[in-house]
Amino acid sequence: MTAALFIGSVLLIVTGLHTVVQPMMGLTLLGLALALRPRIGQLNPDLPTLREADAPALFDLLGGIADTCGVQPPDTVQLAPEFSVTVTHYGVRRKRCLVVGLPLWAAYPPQQRIAAIAHALAYTAPRNAPSRAFVAMALESLTAGTGTVRINDTAYISWNPHPLAFDSDHVAAGARSFDIRGKISELALWIPRTAMAATARLLLRLTLPAARGALLEADDAAARTASCEAAVAALNDQDLARPVCVEAHRLVIETKTLAPKRSTTAPQQDFWEKLARQAARLREQRSGDATRGSLDASRVARLSAAPRHRAAITLDEPGLTRIADELRLPEKAVVDKMMRDGVAEAQQPIALR
Repeated sequence: MTAALFIGSVLLIVTGLHTVVQPMMGLTLLGLALALRPRIGQLNPDLPTLREADAPALFDLLGGIADTCGVQPPDTVQLAPEFSVTVTHYGVRRKRCLVVGLPLWAAYPPQQRIAAIAHALAYTAPRNAPSRAFVAMALESLTAGTGTVRINDTAYISWNPHPLAFDSDHVAAGARSFDIRGKISELALWIPRTAMAATARLLLRLTLPAARGALLEADDAAARTASCEAAVAALNDQDLARPVCVEAHRLVIETKTLAPKRSTTAPQQDFWEKLARQAARLREQRSGDATRGSLDASRVARLSAAPRHRAAITLDEPGLTRIADELRLPEKAVVDKMMRDGVAEAQQPIALR
């Protein structure tokens, strides 16, 4: 569709230079083609990026998890201030980047971290239709194109001049003319915007069965890799996202306001330890609540009823220490970013899209 729009727009412009209507139509179609152009993902430049040479122990763990799940290991790892674990693609070759949210990393015990990473890696396997290159890039292009031709809130002027003001009639007439042009533009963009949104919804609906199947297969991969108990616990602990992010926000405010004269390195060194202790307290308080339900009870029930799997990947204390040493500087960079930009809203820790 994008290629047809581009070729049609060029033909209209070239063959209709002696007219006015054809070049205008060609420019309109060219704008739509540019809005629907394929998007090549990029690494987030604001996040610390790790490659195998920077963190060999971490990548050795990721390689073992990927082999157990039957997928390719990630090429890079980025650490983010969100409560999530996702896999993104970047570059023409669509290399894989594992984006690990440090609030989740701090809140989850080691086996639950392995389960969350295994789920994220397995969910983006080639058998998952929405993660394939063609479908994923089509969805990204349609979403970006819809946002490009969205309604602009500044397309209208709310102007009520005083009748005795100087040239109030001319100002009111100019405001009405501006609003009319805004309405015409909105009507002109309604058709392509609706077509893009409808195509994206259709594509999502057609790939929904495959996405649901991939989600359940990712649950099984997490259970095989980190044990059924760790996979179930990771699903149950999804509801820690909001309270953990609230605690992170509180720690950021406390560091910036209540202790401004304290050394800048002291609060950063124990920031994630405090977050882990708060998550442990929340987990203990929640264990006594019999009325509490999981955010996805059907998946928890399915894993609980499945045959028990022993953990294929485990972490001993020396391994945890090596990974902690490799992440010390990136963790400090993420804390600096949180101090500067604040704490993002809570997200689901396991890839669900």
